[in-house]
Amino acid sequence: MDTLPLNHTKWSDRLAFDVALMLEGSGETLDEVKQRHRVSGKELAKFSKDGVFLKKVEHYREEDREKGLTFKLKARAQAEELLTTSWTLIHSPDVSAAVKADLIKSTVKWAGLEVKGDEENGGVAGGVRININFGDASAPMTLTADVEGQYLEAPESV
Repeated sequence: MDTLPLNHTKWSDRLAFDVALMLEGSGETLDEVKQRHRVSGKELAKFSKDGVFLKKVEHYREEDREKGLTFKLKARAQAEELLTTSWTLIHSPDVSAAVKADLIKSTVKWAGLEVKGDEENGGVAGGVRININFGDASAPMTLTADVEGQYLEAPESV
């Protein structure tokens, strides 16, 4: 089974980023870019005919022209590359389950896919809340269960 990340292109976002910087005169030379990414002139010429690659390069060029090269843009490019390393570690049998769990949690957090807490429910996301009111003056009994059904809570007087 292939456990490597899906690569739909022969080029990476980092290559497009480095080419954009080179074209704007604020990055490495062409030879340095080719050496870093282990690509030939023929491969670069082939990439230059790929519409997606050209759009990605133009996007990075516009970012550089409009906003200048910011720390956030550099960090975004680096994070894209580190996702491949994270994927490899998560699927490696030599890596402990704790490390894999931390990498998965971090990836979900960075992607903004974390489940938001329910403020009314004391910050617990999901779960079930049941209020039972017996019609008299006593406080209603509340049963709260989290997603795994780990706890129940009720007023002290019950």
